[in-house]
Amino acid sequence: MIYFFADSHFEKHCGAKLYEQFPAELAKRTVFTENQWDVLERGDWERDCELLILNMIATTCGQPHAGAGAEAAVKRYIERGGNILMLHGSSAAFWQWQWWRDICGFRWVRPNDPDNVERSIHPVRTFTTTVAKSRHPLTAKLKDFTLADDEIYIKCEQMLPMTVLMETNTDEGIYPQCVECITPYGGKEVIFLPGHRQESFENADFIADNFALIEYLLEPK
Repeated sequence: MIYFFADSHFEKHCGAKLYEQFPAELAKRTVFTENQWDVLERGDWERDCELLILNMIATTCGQPHAGAGAEAAVKRYIERGGNILMLHGSSAAFWQWQWWRDICGFRWVRPNDPDNVERSIHPVRTFTTTVAKSRHPLTAKLKDFTLADDEIYIKCEQMLPMTVLMETNTDEGIYPQCVECITPYGGKEVIFLPGHRQESFENADFIADNFALIEYLLEPK
């Protein structure tokens, strides 16, 4: 099963907007929740999880940070080499856990970061995300896309070696927008940053890239 945990993200419902477009066969093998943390906290999802998808930032929008049950399950999943797709700001999904910050390859830094790292920022403007010059197999499947008046996540902190799959060229510089990292346990982390406004989920190439990432992370090891 695929487990997809999302928050409502400032009433943008980014995770739900993506899940609504899952093909029927993919939706049938996916458990999706928004602002509903009992499944995550219960922890039994980890036993049959083949891919963990996150579109959430802990403690935003009045939502709680995940507790001990969720932490134990997420840690078990990662330590058995499970793959993770982190969408938008989800590298901060569990930002209060020290071990999560350490293994989260390219993390969105919160304003009150426990490690006292300078916060990440997100200027809002129209921007184009392009496929990076790389021989990674995913780059042959990804498509350039342009999002109008959306957040550009920049100044994230690199925690692990990473392969840049997509990037954007802004007034501030060239910034990765999709990267792959390998956890110390051999699992793949793909961090895909674009996609905040509801209108962005009407962009066919952006949606196609999301599904290309999911397909890649579901490939047998």
